[in-house]
Amino acid sequence: MSLSSTAQYYLRGEVKDEKDQPLQNVKIYSLTDKFLFYSGQNGGFGVTTTRLYDSLSFFIEGYELKVVKVKTDIWQNIVLKVLPGNSNHNRTKLISVTRDLKQTTRFNWFTGNETYFQLVENEAVNADRFPNTSFSLNVNKASYSNIRRFLNTSSNVPPDAVRTEELLNYFNLHYRAPAEGETFHMESQLSSCPWNIKNNLLYINISARKLALDMVPPSNFVFLIDNSGSMDMPNRLPLLKAAFQLLVKNLRPIDTISIVTYGGSVDIWLQPTGGGNKEKILQSIEEMEAGGDTPGESGIMAAYTLASKTFNKNGNNRVIMATDGDFNVGKFTEKELEDLITRQRQSGVYLTCLGVGMGNFKDSKLETLAKKGNGNFAYLDNIEEAEKTLVKELTQTFYAVADDVSMNIDFNPAIVKEYRLIGFDNKKDAVSDSAIDLEGGEIGSGSSVLAIFEIQPTEKYRLNLIEPKDTIANIIMRFSKCEDTSHLSKVYSCLFNYLPQDSINRDYRFASTLALFAQKLKSSAYIKEVDWDQIEAAAILTADPSNFLQNEFVQLVVKAKKIYSHQKKKKKWWF
Repeated sequence: MSLSSTAQYYLRGEVKDEKDQPLQNVKIYSLTDKFLFYSGQNGGFGVTTTRLYDSLSFFIEGYELKVVKVKTDIWQNIVLKVLPGNSNHNRTKLISVTRDLKQTTRFNWFTGNETYFQLVENEAVNADRFPNTSFSLNVNKASYSNIRRFLNTSSNVPPDAVRTEELLNYFNLHYRAPAEGETFHMESQLSSCPWNIKNNLLYINISARKLALDMVPPSNFVFLIDNSGSMDMPNRLPLLKAAFQLLVKNLRPIDTISIVTYGGSVDIWLQPTGGGNKEKILQSIEEMEAGGDTPGESGIMAAYTLASKTFNKNGNNRVIMATDGDFNVGKFTEKELEDLITRQRQSGVYLTCLGVGMGNFKDSKLETLAKKGNGNFAYLDNIEEAEKTLVKELTQTFYAVADDVSMNIDFNPAIVKEYRLIGFDNKKDAVSDSAIDLEGGEIGSGSSVLAIFEIQPTEKYRLNLIEPKDTIANIIMRFSKCEDTSHLSKVYSCLFNYLPQDSINRDYRFASTLALFAQKLKSSAYIKEVDWDQIEAAAILTADPSNFLQNEFVQLVVKAKKIYSHQKKKKKWWF
């Protein structure tokens, strides 16, 4: 009898930066055996292998990718270099900016193998010194459903996963149809601030023209579906298959569907097929199985190539990418993906990103792709969310009425002493860039976008010396229509129309509760005196009892209160 055996080696080491500081959550990939693992809390790593020699790649956002050949029975000391500053052409763009204002930052938050951009909360700004501020508008909604996923699993929410504007977008609050021939309707409301009786809130609402589904142009959709091994879980590929099947049932014969998959290899899973041939499309989706690595770069290139070949000059051309974002073959850093997708957007093809999964969800990558791909981003945590995004809000998700949308606001220092934009927070690396560059976003059909400013009034205001006809701020909204690259603008004046909280529209009151909830999850310095009992009371008071989504939010607040119950209780609140 002969026995055969395979040698086992324990590949160990640590990853540090050039200052000898350990680096946690570094992605380590075996180029020989094609498996992935990560560095631990102190930068250390260890994994068994049958190979004495291997080649490994080491990557974490903000550092240069490093590839080294290793002898697996020797301790590895890996040093990663910080990436040099980006060129002006490719630097990270801001989503809000107050010129010449310096902002502070905070430490990063680690959450397993998930990745989120480190955000810097907008601060209170002196209106006399800095009266002018700008921010980008979009209809991303991923943050809310991702927060729901954490709370439903009794987990703390990573602060950087909380994007306040996306919580407001999720509910499409206070939609008002624009006048005939107009792309947008705008209105504003000044009211008291629920968490600071000395301050006011200024609500700015923008509603986009609604397209009737039977009147929208033909769609050329390319489904780009990740069917790699990491998608082999019930809340990933099976959820996406059910979601896309819901979408297909609402297609029209004039629409065209193609499917590209990437998992081990990149394949054109379904050649361009008319929307009337639903059984063929549904069967094609049902036959997908998960397996292999994740060549995201090649999948993106194949999808855009196919979309360009079937491009409809008079239609809606869009790649719909569905993935957990965990690319491990080809270009997979945020910077590399940004450069890739920026080139592709010139084709006139829009991009929608649908994120799924937990544990290895790459929010930062999908957010980058959606923003640079002139598109939007949603997170599907369950089939109900899939139905909301792909069926009930079909035109909002897939049919844009304007892109490159941004807003410039000039405050009146005679009325406003200080202002603070709630949400629209910038990435840390964008804030640290001395050059100022604002990038607009896409707004879909029938979408309502709501921005909230917390305002500290001047003494003149406190002495009731303001007239109703006085202007708090002047707004210029800039945008392009999708069928035209020329830039348009809409001017609006925010008049002094103050009403107390209990007298304003219920949508605005509910929006203030959403903003409060988001700030609490982010541990904002601006609501230190607010506790979870007060937020729960506000949610119950302001939510519409007849609205399912708003009632669900109340339950999320209750869950958050239990999770964060270790926090010290504060004094009672006037709400």
